[in-house]
Amino acid sequence: MLGNRFYNQSLRKLIIAFGQVFNNIVIQRTNSTGGVTARIKVPLAYAPKEKFMVRLDQQANLNSREFATSLPRMGFEITGLNYDPTRKLTRVQKYSQVKSGEDGKKVNFNYTPVPYNINLQLYLFTATAEDGLQIVEQILPYFQPDYTVTVNMVPNLDIKRDIPIVLGNINYEDSYDGDFTTRRAVIYTINFTAKTYLFGPMNNQGVIKKTQADLGTDTEPQLTREERVVILPNPTTADADDDFGFTTTISFFNDGKRYDPSSGSDT
Repeated sequence: MLGNRFYNQSLRKLIIAFGQVFNNIVIQRTNSTGGVTARIKVPLAYAPKEKFMVRLDQQANLNSREFATSLPRMGFEITGLNYDPTRKLTRVQKYSQVKSGEDGKKVNFNYTPVPYNINLQLYLFTATAEDGLQIVEQILPYFQPDYTVTVNMVPNLDIKRDIPIVLGNINYEDSYDGDFTTRRAVIYTINFTAKTYLFGPMNNQGVIKKTQADLGTDTEPQLTREERVVILPNPTTADADDDFGFTTTISFFNDGKRYDPSSGSDT
C-alpha cells in the first residue's frame, strides 16, 4: 500500500489543462477615435497572488515604461483539495489495456479512481479598469457555470476523462496608494472548482486463458468433484486484444477425486 512509489501526474495534467483555457486572452488599446493602438496577449503564470503583489509594491510609478510591461498579467494556483463522496463509484471496477511488448500475454489494469474537487484561483492584474473588463468579459460567457476539458489521465490504459471546471465567486479589488488619481492596480480573483479523479498505481497481470470450476454436493472441506465446468477462449491462440469467443465444456464424475492446484492434476 503506502510506500509503493507511483506518479500518474493527474494533478499536473489538470494544472496544464486549466492554464491552457486562459492562455490566449488578448486585449486591445484604442485611441480617442476608436483606432486600435496596441494588441496585448495577457501573460499567464502559475504563481501565488502574493508574488504578484510584491512585484507591484516594488513598482511605484504607474506611468513608467517598466510598469507597462508588467500589467496586464494573470496568475493561477491550487488553493485546496477536497474528497467528493457524491461521485464515488464501486471500488472493484477495473480499467485494463493490453501491455505493449508482451505479445498480448499481459494486461495493465487500474481500479476505480477517487473523486476529488480541486479548488483553483485565477488572478487578473491590470493597470486600468478597462483592461480588466476586457479580460473578464472574455472568460465569463464560457462558464455556464462550468467549462469542460478533456484530460488523458492514464495514457497506458487509454483513460481519458472530461473534467468540469465550475465557476465560483468573483472578487474585485481596486488597490491604490497616494492621491485619488493614482491607481495602483485593479485585481480580480476568480474562484473555480475542478471535479477531477485521482488514480492509484497501475498493475499488470497475465491474461487468463482457462477457467475451471469443480462442483459437488459433499459438505466436507475437501470437496470431491462431481461436475466440472471448463471455459476456454475460441480460438485458444487468441490474445487479449483479439476478437474471440468462448468454448464451455461440462463434464461429470463419480470417482471421488479432487483437483490439486499445485500439481494441476486430479488425485
